[in-house]
Amino acid sequence: MNLPMLDVDLLRFERGDRTAREAVVDGVRRSLATGFVYTNHDLPTALLDEAYGRLEQFFRLPRPEKEAFTVEAACGQTGYTGTLVETAAGEGLADWKEMLNWAAPLPASHPLRRRFPLLYPEPLLPEAAVPGITAVLGAFHRAIADLQRRFLRVIAVGLGVHEDIFEAMVADAPTLTRAVHYPPIIQAPREGHAWAAPHADINLITALPRATAPGLQVRVGEDWVDAVPPEGQVVINSGLMLERLSNGLIPSGWHRVVAPPGSQQARLSVVQFCHPRPSTLLQPFASCCTAQHPQRYAGQLAADALEEVLYLLKLAG
Repeated sequence: MNLPMLDVDLLRFERGDRTAREAVVDGVRRSLATGFVYTNHDLPTALLDEAYGRLEQFFRLPRPEKEAFTVEAACGQTGYTGTLVETAAGEGLADWKEMLNWAAPLPASHPLRRRFPLLYPEPLLPEAAVPGITAVLGAFHRAIADLQRRFLRVIAVGLGVHEDIFEAMVADAPTLTRAVHYPPIIQAPREGHAWAAPHADINLITALPRATAPGLQVRVGEDWVDAVPPEGQVVINSGLMLERLSNGLIPSGWHRVVAPPGSQQARLSVVQFCHPRPSTLLQPFASCCTAQHPQRYAGQLAADALEEVLYLLKLAG
């Protein structure tokens, strides 16, 4: 039987009484059995509108102008990534999508940036091509990152650990925001390309505040289910790092993005991958390990996990 993807109320968790908080935690726990959950939010609509508008301006530019913002050896961690580059692990054909990537910059002297330069590249946004985009996307990144940090508090309570456990873990982490433009699938160079082939994200959780067209599907059991959040809700999905920390109690959310049959439509979505600091040891929480559910994962550094996935996606090297 298919498990439901539930609609929960983050603001009720933050502002409600004990009963309200427990109801939200229970809904998140049950929904994340699919790897996905929907939540309301307090993100400014004007900020979302402006960010998506500037991004649409960028992706309408001629290809050579977009490619001017490609950063060699950035491994998809900053700047522009063209079509037919990212390839889901185990897939033979690259995804039919192009991307713009950005994060919150750290000072060059920051110890995390000196130790993990691959994960903290010098940021590059297309300010010269779309004036004003840097400030807008910076504000957008910070707003979504704050929402994800707050949502992790709900997850922490559900896992039986301290509500603040993720706070230091995500501070100054290489959390990445990615605008993904999917051109009409009929323009793909050969049959068989997908907008995004089946995959799970590597990070803790991922937030998707808006998409301009349908296409996101979630794997529930053996079925692919359309992810259709209520109007104005944010989609949250769990990643492989959270699966490891929860000892498998929260599985990673497998998903794909497919164009509707016969569609000539493009699609724009913006996702943010909430990462822990690369020095984080991804060891299952003690509260998630019992005699009935013994520890199934060894510890792994977050940096090692992320760099391996960049290699498998053909973004590294």
